[in-house]
Amino acid sequence: MRPLPDVLRSPLTRLPRPALPPLTLTSVAVLLLLLLPSLALWRWPRPRAQGLEQLMAAASLLQSFPASPERPVPPLWRERLGDALAYRLWREQRRFWWQFWGSHADGGAYLAVPVISSEDRRGPNPANALRVGNLLVVAPDPLSRRLLQDQLRPEQRAGRGLYSACLPRLEKGQGVFWNATALAVLVGPVAPLLEAYQEGCLSLALDGDGVRWQGEAAARAGGPGVAGPPPGREDEDPLPAPLPVDVLLELKGSSLEQLFGGLLSRQLIRDPLAARYGIDSKGLALLRRSPFRLRLQPHPSGPFQASLELQVAVGRERQAWRGLLVGLARSLQGQGLKDGSGAGAPAASAASQAQSATWRRQDDGVVLGGWRWITEPGPSPQLLLFLGPVPSRRPPMEPSGDPALAAGELRLRVRPQALDLLGLLPEQMPDLVRRSDQLWMNAAPLPEGNATEQVSRLRGRLRLNR
Repeated sequence: MRPLPDVLRSPLTRLPRPALPPLTLTSVAVLLLLLLPSLALWRWPRPRAQGLEQLMAAASLLQSFPASPERPVPPLWRERLGDALAYRLWREQRRFWWQFWGSHADGGAYLAVPVISSEDRRGPNPANALRVGNLLVVAPDPLSRRLLQDQLRPEQRAGRGLYSACLPRLEKGQGVFWNATALAVLVGPVAPLLEAYQEGCLSLALDGDGVRWQGEAAARAGGPGVAGPPPGREDEDPLPAPLPVDVLLELKGSSLEQLFGGLLSRQLIRDPLAARYGIDSKGLALLRRSPFRLRLQPHPSGPFQASLELQVAVGRERQAWRGLLVGLARSLQGQGLKDGSGAGAPAASAASQAQSATWRRQDDGVVLGGWRWITEPGPSPQLLLFLGPVPSRRPPMEPSGDPALAAGELRLRVRPQALDLLGLLPEQMPDLVRRSDQLWMNAAPLPEGNATEQVSRLRGRLRLNR
């Protein structure tokens, strides 16, 4: 036998190997980032939404109440269940029950109660009722039942963002959840100013002669995750002083963006501001970034029930504001208004209008509004704009607004009962709010949010006038 060639006698490890295409560490990392989340979602999908969370997705307004079997049966229970069944289920309750309104916020309220006994689980449903998870939901009429059934999604996954924060509040305490539809009904024409709080929830608690609350709100419910409320924060925050009798409302913020940002982002609003009042994109940007204090004052006599004052901390942008005021004055004069102290007063110059102006109707001389500089000259000029009669001199704000205000924070003080007596509260405002003589509210952005999906922490209290 002939000997093997030397090449065949060589160890296999010494044979040449085919070249492999390069696979860098970055490529491997990208593949893992793409595959692992998909594998996790397939292997451990989010749990399905339970009964109450399904109702939250179908409701415009939802309220939770603790069981109180020692108290009389509520009228809603009798109306939806009939006297006999309502009495029995009411006495059996040991947890919470809920009432809510449908997605269009019209029609009567739905009743939702936990199904406790095995007899109720196996028995037939009452009229206009359906089962949603472990809840018995009773609609006000057959049409409302059908509408709700069409909206419910049995395959709905557990929610994120506000839903994950609001669900425990509604399951374990007395509270309220709302969406944009309900907010528009409750606050009426004020709703466009509250775009950052279109959906949210509050936990409610009795507190001496009033009610205290805390919760979260955002422009939409499906935003980023929300951490639980900071323990003890409510007790640590002292209440501000009540509003004096000559002020109906006071709102302070670190920038006007918080108040007018939603409105000013709409072309329908921006175009008339530019065409009728000469406020262009630069003027809007100036408005957005200015710290402010807004006040509403009552006027028992005269042509107006109340006047509005907007005090703005101008900072280093005095000249930009002067330019905006000169353009605004020119537009108001073009619409037939007159700037002056009274009939026969000489026409004001552009330079003086950049300093102060009082705008009147030419036919009867009634003052409609104007502006004044305060703390000028000085390092911290502030501007007071008003609608209605000329206001009394206001003390200046801090140079850059309220130093205790965080970025994006709003602080509200209101006298709801006084507003209601003047007919200035929205018609659908809850009776509890109407009867309160003082209301405090604070909204501050949470640090874990972002510019497009900001979640705000809400805290507040109202004091009842007994």
